[in-house]
Amino acid sequence: MKRKFITNLALLLFLNLLVKPFWIFGINISVQNAVGPEEYGFYFALFNFSVILNMFLDLGINNFNNRNISQNSKLLNKHFSNIIVLKVLLSIVYFIISISIAWVSGYNATQITFLLFLVFNQFLLSFVLYLRSNLAGLHLFKTDSFISVLDRALMILFCSILLWGNFTKTPFQIKWFVFAQTAAYVLTAIITFVLVLVHSGRIKPKFDFGFIIAILKKSYPFAILALLMGAYTRIDSILLERLLPNGNQQAGIYAQGYVFLDGALNFALLFAGLLLPMFSRMLKLKEPIGQLTKLSFVLIIIPAVIIAASCVFYRNEIINVLYHSHVQNSADIFGILMTGFVFISSTYIFGTLLTANGNLKQLNILAAIGVVLSVVLNLVLIPKHQALGSAISALITQSFIALIQIILVFRVFKLRVNYKLLILLLIFAAGVILIGVISRDLPYNWIVSLGIMVTLSGILAFSIGLIKVKSIYQIIKHDK
Repeated sequence: MKRKFITNLALLLFLNLLVKPFWIFGINISVQNAVGPEEYGFYFALFNFSVILNMFLDLGINNFNNRNISQNSKLLNKHFSNIIVLKVLLSIVYFIISISIAWVSGYNATQITFLLFLVFNQFLLSFVLYLRSNLAGLHLFKTDSFISVLDRALMILFCSILLWGNFTKTPFQIKWFVFAQTAAYVLTAIITFVLVLVHSGRIKPKFDFGFIIAILKKSYPFAILALLMGAYTRIDSILLERLLPNGNQQAGIYAQGYVFLDGALNFALLFAGLLLPMFSRMLKLKEPIGQLTKLSFVLIIIPAVIIAASCVFYRNEIINVLYHSHVQNSADIFGILMTGFVFISSTYIFGTLLTANGNLKQLNILAAIGVVLSVVLNLVLIPKHQALGSAISALITQSFIALIQIILVFRVFKLRVNYKLLILLLIFAAGVILIGVISRDLPYNWIVSLGIMVTLSGILAFSIGLIKVKSIYQIIKHDK
């Protein structure tokens, strides 16, 4: 299983590194600069509103389906025929709830109209993710890897034409960005549906009330978890837009600091996508999960520390290159949010393991505490510090969630603390910080100094034995 994890992770990372950096730095940031912080902040707050509520689109079905199909692939045809109907019904519920809450919350007609398109995009994305959960559940990781970048590749194509194709004399508008996403999701959904259909055989969508109720009873804890996690990770920009007179602008400034984190999290999420079906199958077969947990944690935490530290030390230079306005404010927010990346990365390992084991009650209680903590901190910090206050709130909340999840994993699985690994990680983190301090004083262009910092930090990880090339080679060659 370790071999499968490493080889498929390598393919997944390779494909995403080909596509997603250009999406983040070439397209997303170009759109932000083209429309300005206020208009992008308008989009960003509404987008996060639609993301939080998309729990009603899924109700935990994707994670439930991934876990179940991993443990019994023969369920695919039966589940697929019924869940397709259920997804359509849930999309109607999601639409009604989203628009109703927006109206009650005081959103104006322009905001609600814009939200309609974002809600439709969330439906398409949820449908694609459900289809992908079937591919992952069948352990068709290579196919799923290519699908995982298809929507972004199509968005890059469409947005590039709109941004630089000179097909219109009208300046780029934020609504075009949304329409490009819609077109990409539609095409991706069609292609993924065909792929799943090949493996499931002929399907006849049917409304089986008993089956749907049974599925919802089993999946609702996943749904609650998705809602709560979405709330404490996405509510910052919504509160900024609602609480401040210049809310759209502050949400836009926050988005400038957040965009790099969002991109980094897309890569961290790849670990969870691979690990959930692997952990689920291993737990069903009562195979030990300690080694895979350790391996995946080390492989995610090392780049997380390097990326976070690099972004903190060179936050001003990076933001100055990427954006045209509010550079200093965005740089400070960027540094705080990227510090949180280290903590968030660990949740993609330990939270995924707890999900695979069915510890939804503990995870939901923890997530609920996270929501309360996030809202309280934002209400206290936003009036005084504006977007910076939201960044501080996010860091505190994410670090709290990560630490409690780690404690839960060790208690639930009765794992022993690996003091050697812990000491090596502390040495590594201290070494990366020291390298960062020294690199700031080098007499070179900042890009060169940053490159030196990243390179030396990687060498440090190998030199102290955190990563052993020989061990990884042996796993790839011999492990099944």
